[in-house]
Parts: sequence; C-alpha cells; structure tokens
Amino acid sequence: MRLSVSLVAPLLALTAGCASVSSAETTRTIAPILTSEEARDALTYAKPLEARVTHVDLDLTLDFAAKRVAGSATLDIDAAPDAREIILDSKGLSVASVTDQDGQPLGFTIGEDAGLAGAPFTIRFGADGGAAPEKIAISYASGPDAEALQWLSPEQTAGGEKPFMFSQGQAILNRSWIPTQDSPGIRQSWEAKITAPQDLKVVMSGILQGEPEPAGEGMHRFSFTMDKTVPPYLIAIAVGDIAFAELGPRSGVWAEPSMLEVAKAELVDTEAMIDAAEAIYGPYRWGRYDMIVLPPSFPYGGMENPVMTFLTPTFIAGDRSNTGLVAHELAHSWSGNLVTYASWSDGWLNEGVTSYFESRISESVFGKKRAEQEYALSYGSLVAMVEERGADNPVTAMRTPDSITPFDTAGEAIYDKGTVFLRTVEQIIGREKFDEWMRGWFDSHAFQPATSEMWLAEIREGLIKGDAELEAKLMLDEWIYGTGIPSNAAKPDPQAFAEVDAAAKRYGENRILPVEAWSDWTGAEQMRFMRKLPELVNNDELAMLDDALGVSKTGNNEVLFLWLEAALRNRYQPAVPQAEAFLSRIGRNKFVAPLYKAMSKQGEWGMAIAKPLYAKTRAGYHSYTRSQVDPLLGWEG
Repeated sequence: MRLSVSLVAPLLALTAGCASVSSAETTRTIAPILTSEEARDALTYAKPLEARVTHVDLDLTLDFAAKRVAGSATLDIDAAPDAREIILDSKGLSVASVTDQDGQPLGFTIGEDAGLAGAPFTIRFGADGGAAPEKIAISYASGPDAEALQWLSPEQTAGGEKPFMFSQGQAILNRSWIPTQDSPGIRQSWEAKITAPQDLKVVMSGILQGEPEPAGEGMHRFSFTMDKTVPPYLIAIAVGDIAFAELGPRSGVWAEPSMLEVAKAELVDTEAMIDAAEAIYGPYRWGRYDMIVLPPSFPYGGMENPVMTFLTPTFIAGDRSNTGLVAHELAHSWSGNLVTYASWSDGWLNEGVTSYFESRISESVFGKKRAEQEYALSYGSLVAMVEERGADNPVTAMRTPDSITPFDTAGEAIYDKGTVFLRTVEQIIGREKFDEWMRGWFDSHAFQPATSEMWLAEIREGLIKGDAELEAKLMLDEWIYGTGIPSNAAKPDPQAFAEVDAAAKRYGENRILPVEAWSDWTGAEQMRFMRKLPELVNNDELAMLDDALGVSKTGNNEVLFLWLEAALRNRYQPAVPQAEAFLSRIGRNKFVAPLYKAMSKQGEWGMAIAKPLYAKTRAGYHSYTRSQVDPLLGWEG
C-alpha cells in the first residue's frame, strides 16, 4: 500500500472564530492501519488492509423540513493492487449513484442492516483487471431518523425562534450521515461544503474557510477543512442561530445569543487550561480551540470534536465549578484525538488517559485542593460501581474482554479506573519521569491509532526496562485486563473531603445538617455530601434538608441532579414537579437515565410518573439517550 501522497492543500492562517487561506505545498500523511488482534474493530464492515478511505470531501445541503442531509461524498481511497472492492459502513443511507473520478458508474450493494453496526456498503471496481480508482463519488441522502443527527424545533432551543441541528458521531453513529469506513483505527482527513438556510450559521470540527457564500433560494454555503487525519467519529456539525465570543488568541465560544454571555463568563479559564496542558504534554497541534454550547438535549457533557468541542449547557453553574468538563474535552486533544484507540475495546486509552490528564490540568489551573477533590469523587464512583457490579464482573475491566461488547463496559471502568490506574503509575514511577514518557507516547504516535498492548510494550521498554520489582509493583496487566480494583490503587487524600465527610457522617447518624458551611462549600464538596446521603431518607427529613440547604434552588445541575435522584428514590412527592421540569428541558444522559431509573425502581408510584412524562419528552431526546431509557421503562412506542 502507498503510505503517503503529496498534494496542494491550504495552509491555515488562523483568526478568531474562522480562518483565512493561503496556498502552500504540504503533505497529507496516511495514518497506518494496525494489524494486531487487539486493533481489530468488530463494529465496522471495512477491510482497510484491502482498500481504505484516506480522505472525505462532503458537499451537502441541509433540509430541516425533511430532517435529512443530501448531496455527495467524494472519497480518496488507497487499495491493494489486487483489490476489486471497497467496503464502507452505512446506517439508513439512501444511495442514488456511485462513480469513479472520471464519472464512470461503479456497481454497489448495500447489505442487510444488522442493527448496531448497520449494513455493509460494498462498491465494486476493476472487473477488467484495471487499477482501483483513486476517488469514488457517492450521491446520497441520510434517512429521516439518522441516529447521529438531532433536529430540534425552535421550541427546543434557548431562543425559541429558529430550528437547530447537531451531530453526535461517537461511537458508531456517523455512518448514518456519512458514507465512509466508520472505525477509529481508519483515520481520515476531510473537507466539507455545507449549504444551510441563510438565517442559520454552521460550525464543524474543522477550520472555517473564509466567509459563507450565497447559494440561492435563501441559502448560503460554508466551507470547512480538517487537514489532519482523525477518526471518522470526530467529524461533527452544528447548525443554528448562534453567535461567537472570543476567549483568547486561539479560543472562543459559540452559543445561541441568549446564552452567549453566561457561556463566555463560565469559560474564562480556557486559555489558561491550554497553556497548562501544553506545559505537561507538549504543543496543542490543532490550531484553534473553540467550543459550542448546544441546546440542552445534547446527550453528553461534552464531545471532543477537534477545534470545536461540543458542550452541554448543564455545565454552566455560574461559579465555574463544573469546568473540569472543559479540561476533560481539551485533554482529548492529546489523548483520543491526537492518539486514538484502534478499536472501541480500548476505551480507557482515550477516556482514562484523558480523565487523568484532566486532573493534572485542574491542579495546574485551579489548585491541588480542587484536583484532589475531583480525584476523590472519581475514585468514589469507581468503588461504588465495583461494589454494585461485583469485582469479578467483566464490565469492570478497562480493556473490554471478548465476552462482552465495548458498549457494555461500565463507564467508570473506562474513565475512573483509568484515572486511578495512571495516578497509581505516576506515584510509583514518579511524576517527572512518567510525564516525560507520556509526552513521548503522544509525540511518537501523533495522528495515529494505538492499542493497550502497544502502550504496555512501550512503557515496559521505556520505563520498566526489565526491573522485575518495579513490574510487580505496577501490576500493569491486572489493571488493564483484570476486573475489580487492584490492590495497589492510589487512594485519594482523606483530607480532601475531611470536613464534608464528617458532616455527612453527622447527618447520617443524627440528621444534623451543615447549614452554616453549605454556602461556602465548592460544587465538588456539595456533590460529595449529596452522594453520601443515606439511601433511605423520609419525607420530613427531605423537606428539612431542602429548606435548610436550598438544594432544589441550586444553579449547579450536578447538585440538583443528586437532589432529584435522592428525592425520587424516596418517593418525595414535592420534588416530582421539579423532576418533571428538569427532564423536560435536559437531555444529558448522565442525568436523564438515572432519574428514570430511580423512578422505575419505585414500582407503580414511579412508573405512574415516568411513563407519561417520557411519552412527552422522548422525542426531544437524542437517540443515544432514548436507547438508555427505553429498556428501563419497557418502552415500545
């Protein structure tokens, strides 16, 4: 196979919120395809060693009435000399035609949709023994129910006057709107022309090329470029009535106009975070770091789309107490975006490394106390998950075992266990030495896929160097492939929450509330107290707690969620209207699924609230959130 191709491409001169273009010679490198068994992605139909996509060029028009995108995708492909087909991934795509670079039609078939992974999209060529085409052009449209795309009515936005659309590609949803090889191990560069209604703006996870151009009939066209190879799940789009505010020389935020000022105020530490991250693991290699605060139906806290992090508005607390989320998504610019797991089974290699890096950024920008408190919360989440699931349960392994799918692995095993693992390695090896090695990991695998076995082999070669005693102390294989929590886990500092834990103990034993301290506590401290509430609290006690601490009136959605969860699991009727209002305006799965789960566990009382509420709110939730709640309520629609 060819390893690289040389071509003329734009050199981006970055400005706030957009980019101008100058012409320059550059090289588009084709990232390698890993061939080990650990690198195999069972959730793609692609056979990249035979024929692979290296670049995607989209030309799409957005149809809000039909809730679909339509146009063309032109794919650069790299094929073995004897290849006679290339296999892409498809989920509900309607394909009109496929041609080569000369406009000659190519035969194609779309197989049966197998559910989770969609269908194989096979394109045939070279029947006469000729060479494979260098480019393939696909004319197509997405289906109205494309799982990656959420189309919002004006009523579902902050402004309430114009529609909105955003995508969420991770994990394997982008195949529902882009015909390509949708696998994290098949990195691709891309560019796009997006035609949208003239009263809406478009942002993508690429650099905007100049100003939008008129496209006739009340439409205008935006152009974007991502000249670095990325896993396909990171191709992202958002469209709506949005405005931009500059945060620093290389960062800014997009949001609906009514949200822009509060979003800007919450994100003032962004440039300091970028500086802190660079000081730890080297240069930020993506040019700009912009963000967009989406409408509240966005199903995740954040999504690390390159140059355009997508954020939930639920992180806005007014005191920047939840901006660890921003540190996390920024950290993905190294772990996940720069170096990406080759398959979904290595979830920790993106999320665990990122969560550890997030903690380091928080320590640098906000101080050691906050970082230690956030680590203690993470450690507590891991312990609670292992206690609930069982220490020998395969879902507690960081590297997903073959016996389960990657999407069945507990989130805490990927995020929190990864954080604790790397904190443990840091403490045993020493921060300075471990940082030097990790920086080398990012440098040597920049814009490439990776696996757990590669990480292990290189840390053994670079740091352990045959030291049997050090190898035994680290317990590397037990951490990555084993279940539960290994015995050498780095415990959180007991002083991090000493005051809060003492207050929680007093409340548990004597129902004494920390009235005077509560308002001075950080968001993390309030969360810690709420997490340590007894499982069972009677209605009088819940009323007293709310009256004294005002938890139902907090502006911190993380704390409010914990209050609502405690209220619902104890059948506290006065909190039901607030829970209904919360679930009607918030689509973040971290909050939505647990609250419906809390109701579902309360038998007839809970289901009498949950089912009619879900019937009203379900359409406003993203497909991922629906997939998590439907089974809880036995929803058949």
